[in-house]
Amino acid sequence: MTAAIRPMVAGNWKMNGTRASLDQIRAISEGVSGALSEKLDALICPPATLIYVATTLTVDTKLLIGAQDCHEKARSGAHTGDISAEMIADCFASHVIVGHSERRAEHHESNHTVSKKARAAYDQGLTAIICIGETREEHAAGRTMDVMKTQLVESLPDDATPENTVIAYEPIWAIGTGQTPGPEQVEDVHAAIRADLVERFGAAGEGFRLLYGGSVKPANARELLSVANVNGALIGGASLKADDFLAIYRAYEDILTS
Repeated sequence: MTAAIRPMVAGNWKMNGTRASLDQIRAISEGVSGALSEKLDALICPPATLIYVATTLTVDTKLLIGAQDCHEKARSGAHTGDISAEMIADCFASHVIVGHSERRAEHHESNHTVSKKARAAYDQGLTAIICIGETREEHAAGRTMDVMKTQLVESLPDDATPENTVIAYEPIWAIGTGQTPGPEQVEDVHAAIRADLVERFGAAGEGFRLLYGGSVKPANARELLSVANVNGALIGGASLKADDFLAIYRAYEDILTS
């Protein structure tokens, strides 16, 4: 973990959550209100139907609320079923995930599209969480580093900064499978991402938050979050229950004091 960077534990609820799930958001917001909240950030990205209610519930708490996607056009337009960055900001959210592997695979989003979505987020004052990650086939072929470099170059806008952008590395073969790369593998990939960011953005590249995602759970959180250049986690299924999310969040109690 890079000491100078404030960590973030973020939850991506994906297509999960109804009004009944608001109790979990309330419990998470209560659980991240202690002294640890002065040292790291906590974020939940619920489905769009819950964003406004979630921000209302958490307005006086330390829990941040974000969205899972936005359209590449920052404001309104004839795009049935889509949500703009303006709409997300209007619900008082602070972040938006773009380029998640499920969007890239199921909706055929290219790196170029992801870059435009990130710019739309910037336009509305949102922080873009830009996801990158290799497939099982790319991993098996030893192409992980090449895939990461290409996705970084093409998905990150030139005006990306540590203030408006978070990078999330999610090996696609590990998402929801229970399979997790070892700490050494994670360290190697995150080090390469950091080097590429420094090469492109100079000293500012040292300040980007790099999150790890891919079957992060309470049992492996401390080990993964202790890895160099891992500045937090983007969590899927384990973020749906407050107890699991908070167990991962509290892994930093030891990390930040060691």
